[in-house]
Amino acid sequence: MSLDSNSSYAAPEDWRAYSGVLSRRVFAFLVDYLFIGLLWIPAAVVVFFLGILTLGLGWLLYPILFFVVAGLYFGMSLAGSSQSTPGMRMMGIAMVRLDGRKIDFVTAIAHLALFWILNSVLTPLVLLAGLFIERSRLVHDLLLGTAAVRTY
Repeated sequence: MSLDSNSSYAAPEDWRAYSGVLSRRVFAFLVDYLFIGLLWIPAAVVVFFLGILTLGLGWLLYPILFFVVAGLYFGMSLAGSSQSTPGMRMMGIAMVRLDGRKIDFVTAIAHLALFWILNSVLTPLVLLAGLFIERSRLVHDLLLGTAAVRTY
């Protein structure tokens, strides 16, 4: 089964498109945050030199630097043509909207923000929702009308 990039972005009805998606999402999460950690290092170096140029004012970006890097990473990759992050591509999944529209940058950022908020409030137990909700969707997927599907 493949997600045809030329077709509409609607979620498929076939149950096989959602088989094993939850475990793939967990591994994609780990890969993506490894990449974000690696991208954070050069961003921190840039902020260091920016802080020198601005006489220390640029160093105020350090507390939010991880969130900026992660937001750009997820926003640009989920809103891209593959509708998936590099970790999701490695695990063979993509994000789709149930209404058939393409995921845009704002929806991708909202997806990330809701994940962080719900994960901090409900702890990682929020993943248990995927075991009981149709299409293995998580709570933030329900709120945004998205689903993760297999691409192979």
